[in-house]
Parts: sequence; structure tokens; C-alpha cells
Amino acid sequence: MENTQTPASAPAPVAVAPEAATPPERTARPSSTSRRPVAREAALAGSPVGGTDPRFAKGPLAVVDVDDDGQVVAYCPGGLVLDAPAKSLPALVEWTLREAKLGAPKLSGPGKDADPLLVLTQSALKRYGLPATLTDEERHAGRLPEDHKVIKQLVRAEWRLTKRGLGPWARIYRPATGSDRQCVQLCIPSWNALDPRSWGHAGQLPPADLARVLGVYASRVMTPRGSTAVTGLELMTALHPPTRASEPDAHGRRHSEHNPGSLGKDPVDCAPCEAPDGHPLLADLPRFQVRGPAEKLFEEAYDWARPMTDDECTLRHLVGIDVNMAFAAGANGLAVGLGAPTHVKAPVFDAKLPGSWLVDLSHVDLSRVRVGKDKWADLDASLLPSPFTPSGERPQGPAWYATPTVAYAVELGYEVRPLEAYVRYENGRYLDGWYNRLRDAFLATMADRGVHADLSPADFLAAMDDYKSGDPELAIVVSAVKATVKGGLGKLRERPRGEGWKPGQAWRALARPTWRPDIRAAVISRTRVNLHRKIVKHAAFTGRYPVAVLSDCVVYAADGPSPLDFLPYRDGKPLPGGFKLGINPGLVKWEGTQSVLWGEEVRERFNAPELNLARYIKDGQITDKDNGE
Repeated sequence: MENTQTPASAPAPVAVAPEAATPPERTARPSSTSRRPVAREAALAGSPVGGTDPRFAKGPLAVVDVDDDGQVVAYCPGGLVLDAPAKSLPALVEWTLREAKLGAPKLSGPGKDADPLLVLTQSALKRYGLPATLTDEERHAGRLPEDHKVIKQLVRAEWRLTKRGLGPWARIYRPATGSDRQCVQLCIPSWNALDPRSWGHAGQLPPADLARVLGVYASRVMTPRGSTAVTGLELMTALHPPTRASEPDAHGRRHSEHNPGSLGKDPVDCAPCEAPDGHPLLADLPRFQVRGPAEKLFEEAYDWARPMTDDECTLRHLVGIDVNMAFAAGANGLAVGLGAPTHVKAPVFDAKLPGSWLVDLSHVDLSRVRVGKDKWADLDASLLPSPFTPSGERPQGPAWYATPTVAYAVELGYEVRPLEAYVRYENGRYLDGWYNRLRDAFLATMADRGVHADLSPADFLAAMDDYKSGDPELAIVVSAVKATVKGGLGKLRERPRGEGWKPGQAWRALARPTWRPDIRAAVISRTRVNLHRKIVKHAAFTGRYPVAVLSDCVVYAADGPSPLDFLPYRDGKPLPGGFKLGINPGLVKWEGTQSVLWGEEVRERFNAPELNLARYIKDGQITDKDNGE
């Protein structure tokens, strides 16, 4: 089972006011009789909106709007509404830094406090001379042109913008003097700052509701720094800043030094096998050369399916189960490289050493595998995906694998002899704090919606069914937390994003110390073998095999429509090492149920006996477009 215990070294989660997850009552806000900045309670009288730090008493962010009286107001988490007497965007930035008391304390000792975030509604955009939406050209550029009048206002007021300019997510700052930071971040939903794939309908919420949603996310994860992917990556850095203050020298002065356990402040080159196509390390390769498994590390999530057996076709249902926060669980407790790789010829495999290994695993036979210290199981290998390839096909020869994949071959009872490797002797559990914070955010928000970690299997399934009709705003937070996990890991191997890039040239993301495709590969590798381990345990104990696997979703044929119709619970206890229903990361929930007849009809319709039914098990909807028709 997944280890869900918090390591002693993990940073403690930031406390969240109980009211932060409570929808404010819809009471009228008192009208203002003064233009000076005052705080007025719109709801939740007396409820705290910030933490214990008086510098950030009003919370991490505010949604800026214009009320019916034409006055600029700022909606804060917890129901607090502030007058914002600012007639221009530069004045709004000044007010935010001097009077608003917005922001959040740092997440780790050597880190930095979070800058205040202002979310601008369309009425606020109009007030400050900004367009309600971007033109196609501006949307493609991701920003307003440099000669826009508002940007000129900022320049005249001696404010600067980062390289991303004034776009959906913008940072307005003045160069820091000592420890004094002057920086405000903008989020503009009508410019598509809140991607519906991550934030659902958050961009259409009224200001107070949007402040609540973003406030819960900011308190439990961190103040958003951009998309959920950007925030997921920034959270890693916030928990493990690259530098810290040294001990005082002979003159009592402190200096910046490397923070142990971090990725440092300078990027490191990946190994050639870890480099994606087009990377500068591969500039000497022929342009259209396709690298095979012996040249390229290819650790990706599952996309595997097989035809159903005659016995499975006699059953009535196809039931999908989905692993909660699967990639977060894969990161938990995982040792990853912190520094540059070292090339080693004919190494002895070490499961504790992060790296990429060239090894032949084609001899691993899934028809007989070790499922315990001295316990072996005989299985039908034709009904199982290989744990070593995303397609589930058995490898045909030497290939590059991340450490968790090779370690799993050893666990199954087979000898491995790597031909070469790129290993990282400097390593650590870099992602533990990241996992813990996102896990806690996910569990706390699910608990707010009535799904708790200590429910029995039947009660858990019932709670998840009721969850769908619960608070829709908290559902947005759950979705955003999940997107933060996947997006943050994806950013570890960010590809070129236009900018005139050509194969063989460096792209912007390579300048980040957090551009680490090896870490992404290790997490995906561990997530995949974690899932395969459960599949093998389930097959060994029950004789049931999956029909399809897609990423973190597994589909089984069953007599009944519920996961309890095929998961082997005894006296309420699950199979050790197998699938367990629950909300914790690494445990599973019900994904969806369709009939076996539906599955066979769909495959016959598209003449695809191995169509991956896990992709459609949730709602059964499938179109010609889904299959390239």
C-alpha cells in the first residue's frame, strides 16, 4: 500500500481558518460614506481572513471589482470587502503594497513570502483602461503590446513588468532593496488566466465566490503563480528554495549559500538518453532520426487494452476504478537526483540510486512472479500488461529505464545486468514536502465535501456518490489541486513553446534548475509499477485480470456494477498490497460502470478488439473523432 504518513522532516501545513471553506452568506454590503480605505464585513462577521501574521491580515489575495456605486472594491477570502481608492493601475499596486495587508508567509525557512495577488474582473479592467478580452494577436503573444497606455502608466510610475509582460498572469515590481520586496501579481480571468481544464467555471463566478475559491486554494496549496502547472512547479521551489543564508562570517555578515536538499540555483544538463527530441545534446543526430528504446528513456503512463476472454464476456459489467492522486502518490518517498548525472559502464544495479539504466528486461516472464518474500504466483501473462512499457508490450531487448522500473524487475524475482547507466550520487526525497502539502490540500477539501479518510468501503462509495451534488465551488478547488500535481510534474520536462525555436537550439525552460526530465520520468515510472504491483496481487489472489488500463484507471469485468463486486474484501479489510477503496492518494475510487455488451459493441463498431475502454468507462460516450474517423 502507499505510504501516506508525513515524514518528520516535512514542513507543517499552513493553518487554514475554518471559515475559509464556508460559503459566505449573501448579505448586503454596507454602502460607503467615505473615500478613505476602510475594511467592511460583507459576511462572516469577525471571521479571520488571514493567518497569524499581521502583515497579511486580509489574506493572500483579493478580487478587485467595481460596485453599483461605481466604487472600486476588493473582495478577500473570508467575506471581507475592502475599499480600494485607486484611480489607476499604478495607484492600485501602491495601495496593495502599502495599505491592503495582502500576501502570505513563506512556506519554508529560507524561502520568500508570497506576493499579494489581485484578480481583476471585467468591470475593474474597464475602470483601469484595460480591454475586457484580448485580440487574437494579443492572445497569441500572451500579452498586451508594449506601447499600451496602461503599460506606459506603469513605466512612468517606475514600475516594471517581467518578461511575460502584461498578460493573463502578470507581475508588477520594483527591484528589491535588501529584504524589501515590492511586487504584486495580477490574474485576469477574462483573458483566460483560469484555464477551464483546471479551474472549471471559476472564471464566471461572482467576485466574492471567486475570492473564496482562490483563497481556499492559496491557503492550502499556495498563492497561484500562474497556471496550475506553473504553481505546481513553484511549490517545489517554495518548499526547497535553492539558497539559504550562511552562518555569520568573521565580520558577522551572512552570505547566500546552497540550500541542502534543493535543486540549486543553476540548471544541470540531463543525460543524453533523458533528453527529448530537439534538445541541444542531440544536435549532432540526423534531423529525422527516430530514437529507439536503446537510445531514449521513455517512461510514460499506461495506455493498454486487450480483447475480453470468453469467460469475461459471460459477465454483465465492466467496472472502472481510478487511483486517487496517483502521480502524487508515486512521488511520495521517492529518492530523486539533485545534481548532474554520472555516466557508468557495466554498473551493478542499486535500487537506492536514482538514474537511468540501459538494461535488457525481455527475460522477465510474468507467468511466474514473486508476490512476497518467499511466495511465487503462476499467472496468465497474456492477460497482463508488461510493467516495463507504456503500451504494455513486452520489451524486445535493451532499453533505458528509470530506477523504479528496474527495481520492480528485481522485486518480481529476476536478475538484471545493466549495460550502462547515468546515475545521480547526489540525491534525496525532494518531492516529499510537495506531496504532503498537496495531499493535505486534497484531503481537507474532500473532507469539507463530506468524504473522509476513515470511511468504510461502502460508506466511501456512498459519500463519493453524494459528493457529486455537493458544494460546486469546493469541487473547483479539488480539480485545481489535481491539476497542480499533473501540471507541476509535466513542467519538469517542458517543451519549446514557439518563440522561433528550431531543433538543436536551447529553449527558455532549459535555463531553469527545475527543468528535470529525469525526475518526471522517475515519478511516472514509480506510478506505473505501483499500479502494476496491485494488478499482479489482485490477479494472484482472485484470478481476475484487467481488461484495460489507461494512466491511473483500470477496468475489470465483473458480475455486479460496483467495485465491491470484484475487490476481495474480507471482514472489511482489503487484500494486502492490492486495491483498496478510499480517498487517500494511492487508494482507489469508483470511476464508472458500463455493460460488457456496450464494450463489445463499441469494439465491433470500430473494428478495434483492443480499443482502450478505460478512456470511455466514466460516461460511456464515444465518438468517431475519438478513433480518428
